[in-house]
Amino acid sequence: MDMKHYDLAVIGSGPGGEGAAMMAAKNGLKAVVIERHFDVGGGCTHWGTIPSKALRHAVKTLSDFQNEPLLSEFRSSLRLSFPQLLTRAGRVIEQQVALRRRFYERNRVPVLAGSARFVDAQTLEVDSSLGSSQKLRAKHFVVAAGSRPYRPPDVDFNHPRVRDSDTILQLADSPHAITIYGAGVIGCEYASIFVKLGCKVNLVNTQDRLLSFLDDEIAEALSYHLREQGVIVRNNEQYARIEARADDVVLHLKSGRRIKSDLLLWANGRTGNSDGLGLEALGLKPNSRGQLAVNEHYQTSQPQIYAVGDIAGPPALASAAYDQGRFAVEHILTGGGSSERFRLLPSGIYTIPEISSVGKTERELQEAGVPYEMGHAQFKSLARAQMTGETVGMLKILFHAETLEILGVHCFGDRASEIVHIGQTAMASPTLNNLRYFINTTFNYPTMAEAYRVAAHNGLNRLA
Repeated sequence: MDMKHYDLAVIGSGPGGEGAAMMAAKNGLKAVVIERHFDVGGGCTHWGTIPSKALRHAVKTLSDFQNEPLLSEFRSSLRLSFPQLLTRAGRVIEQQVALRRRFYERNRVPVLAGSARFVDAQTLEVDSSLGSSQKLRAKHFVVAAGSRPYRPPDVDFNHPRVRDSDTILQLADSPHAITIYGAGVIGCEYASIFVKLGCKVNLVNTQDRLLSFLDDEIAEALSYHLREQGVIVRNNEQYARIEARADDVVLHLKSGRRIKSDLLLWANGRTGNSDGLGLEALGLKPNSRGQLAVNEHYQTSQPQIYAVGDIAGPPALASAAYDQGRFAVEHILTGGGSSERFRLLPSGIYTIPEISSVGKTERELQEAGVPYEMGHAQFKSLARAQMTGETVGMLKILFHAETLEILGVHCFGDRASEIVHIGQTAMASPTLNNLRYFINTTFNYPTMAEAYRVAAHNGLNRLA
C-alpha cells in the first residue's frame, strides 16, 4: 500500500486537535487526525470536562430539589445512586461524540483509530488496536495528545478505594466519607459535588490557601462556603503514604495526622500524554510533567511540529486548547499570529456555586502599583437571585481609579461562568472598556446581569 501524504497530521481529537483539524480543512489543507481512543472527543469529552460538569449539574439539580420547600412532600421518596446521576453524563457524551464525528465527516477529515508514533521528523506510524499498522507522511504536525491524572508510583490505584479524576466516574455508589488529596480546580470541584451528595468530605490542600491564582476575596469566599457546607479543609499538608484496606483507606500525612475514609480521590497534578510518541528521538524532550516546550506560535524546537492543549502546559483549559489548535494552523498558513490572544482568557471553576474571572486580581494590581478601586454587587440583593434562591455570591469589578478602565472581573455564584463574559466583552472593546458603560447600559430586569450596574454604582461611590 502506498504511503499517504498530508499537509497536516493531528495527534489527538480533543479540543486542541479538533481546532487544528477544522482550521486546516476550512483553509484547504489536506489533514488527518489520529485518535487512540475508540471515539473522538479526547479526555475532555470522555473523562474530564463533559462528564464531570454533567455530574455536577445532576447533583446540583438533586440538591436544589431536596432543598425546595414547595417540594418537601416528595423529598423522602427521592433516592438516586451515583450511577443514576451519571446517566445524564452518558447521554451528553453520546451527543457530543456524534456532533464532533459529524464535524470531521462534513469537512472530509479522516480519523484514523490507533496510537501514533514518530518514525522521523516527517513520518508517523499508526498502530491500531487490531494489530495492524500503517505509515503516513505530513508537512506539519500538531500534537494534541492531552493529559492524564498524575499517579505517584507508591500509590496503589488498582485498589477499589483509591481513585483519580478518571476512575472516580466509575463508582458504583456514593461513599459515606471521602478524602480528596489535592485542592486545585479538580479537587475543589469534586469536594463541592460530594458534599452536596451528603458525603463527609476531607479536602487536603498542599498549599496554604485554596486556588491561590484567584483573587484573594473570591478564594476566601469559596473556602468559607465549602466549610459552611461541611467540607473539612486541611491546608499545608503533604502525604506520607496511603494505606488502602479492605473496608477503608487511611491517608497518612507528614504532619503525623491520619485521615480515614471510605474512598480516597487523588487530585494532585496531571501528566502530559507525551510518552510513546517517539518525540525523544527527534530531540523533543518533555519536562517532568510530560509537557512540551513551545514558543508563542505553539511550535516546538522542531518547527514543523506544534503542540497544543494540556501537553503544552498552562493554561490547560479546553476553551484555550481549541483556540491554540486554530492559532497553530494559522501560523502554518500565514507565518503570523498574535501572541496576545489570551490576554483576556476567562477562567471557569465549576464548584457549587461557580467561580469565574477575567483580567487582573487585586494582588496583581497592588504589586504593579496600579491605582485601582473596586465595585461590589452581592447576589443576595438582586431580585433574580432572590427568586431562584441562588443568593450566595457576588460580582466584583476592579477598575482604574483615574481612567475608570475595567481591569478585572471576578464572580462567585450561580452562573458565574456565563456572567463573566459580559465583563470580558466590555474589556476587549476600546470603546466600551469603562466603568460608566455598565451605568449607562439598560439591563433586563430582573436578571443576574444587572449585577454589573449595581457593582459599577458601588465602585463610583468609593471614589474620592
